[in-house]
Amino acid sequence: MRLRYYHGVITLDDLAAMICADTHGRRYETSPDGVLSVVPLPDSEHAVIASRLMAWLITAGVPLDQVMQVAGIRIPGAEGHGGRIPDLTVWAKPQEGAVWLPVADLLLVIEIVSRGSEEIDQVAKVAEYAAAGIPQYWTVGRDVALTVTLHRLGADGIYEQVAQIPLAWLLRTSPADHLPRF
Repeated sequence: MRLRYYHGVITLDDLAAMICADTHGRRYETSPDGVLSVVPLPDSEHAVIASRLMAWLITAGVPLDQVMQVAGIRIPGAEGHGGRIPDLTVWAKPQEGAVWLPVADLLLVIEIVSRGSEEIDQVAKVAEYAAAGIPQYWTVGRDVALTVTLHRLGADGIYEQVAQIPLAWLLRTSPADHLPRF
């Protein structure tokens, strides 16, 4: 694959074109400040974690058309819009078929931390998603317990870490115990 050199900030249209041109299936994302991230292919453990979480949400009654895997979201920022592609998202209502969805109806973003993306997932995205007003952000660590860190947006617009729990424990609870009304 050949990448062309961009002058200035990479737009979301540029990002979508890069994703389409990549024959290796990598994810390309940009921060609201225009910083490009190339995320490697998820491994099979990553896929199983995403499938387990999605099944947990749907089995508990979250409508099928309000849970999405790898949906592009538009993150507003000073330099325009960043584009992130979370592993799972839960929405207040079904979304229209856009490539980059606005965050207005987004209730929850879940990122499964990949090896090499720890800093982006656990630091940069915490600030970005809070600034975008996304009510909840969860990360699933790749430690032995697959620790899920739950962040909830506070009144001050900053995420508060409300829990760190093993994935197996989370999956024995109800999503209604953790999510705003869907």
